[in-house]
Amino acid sequence: MAMLPEKDQQIIEAHTGLIHRVVIGCQNPDMVPDLEEILKQAEQNGWLQLVAAIRKILGGSRDSAILNTLDEEDAVIVRSILNGLQNPETLPDLGKGVNGAMAAPGIAAMVNGARTGNLETLQLLGTMAQQMMQAGGDMARLAGILRPLVQGVRDAEELTEGMSDEGEKLVLGILAELEKLDQRH
Repeated sequence: MAMLPEKDQQIIEAHTGLIHRVVIGCQNPDMVPDLEEILKQAEQNGWLQLVAAIRKILGGSRDSAILNTLDEEDAVIVRSILNGLQNPETLPDLGKGVNGAMAAPGIAAMVNGARTGNLETLQLLGTMAQQMMQAGGDMARLAGILRPLVQGVRDAEELTEGMSDEGEKLVLGILAELEKLDQRH
């Protein structure tokens, strides 16, 4: 990912899960069944302009004019989404300052999409795995278990071997989300 001003970088890191979810939702809405719920919650929290812009993107708009009505923070988030749609390699690193509550559903949705044969999601997952490998530590371990997750491995002890408490928490969150997705099918 290109170097951004520190403030922009912090905004993106705080919203990494949302950015990934919207990009996934544009490619296959069924993979992020909780996206609408998240958008409604964001609206209730006063993020009306941001949610309106995201809904336009989900509706197919890729026009950068969407940015014109947004404040600085919302514009940074929407620009990251638009860039991620054009080039998945520009997406923020899910492993950086990972917020398990936001990252787990996004990663689970990508694993589920790859499992169902969605080529775009498989490519996105591959790009994300490369970023995770570069991050090292728990993120490198997580990159190493993505393929087993796609192949259906659900043994938490096996999947979390060698991870810190934070890494284990993220993997357990991903497993819980995958279980929810499996129950819907």
